[in-house]
Amino acid sequence: NAAESPVAVESLDDVPEHVLRGLPEDVRLFPSAVDKTRLGVWATKSILKGKKFGPFVGDKKKRSQV
Repeated sequence: NAAESPVAVESLDDVPEHVLRGLPEDVRLFPSAVDKTRLGVWATKSILKGKKFGPFVGDKKKRSQV
């Protein structure tokens, strides 16, 4: 019976400081509802349709890539 490899769980320590500083006031990072080993982005109150926040840092992806 082979021992299972431990699963790495993403934590806030893995998030670059500039990402944490750039989060809008009502947005937080918590464990993902989809994948418990990853962090997800959660709103602490409703975000109005069309609300923009940023700046975006990273690689933009097409819908077909995500």
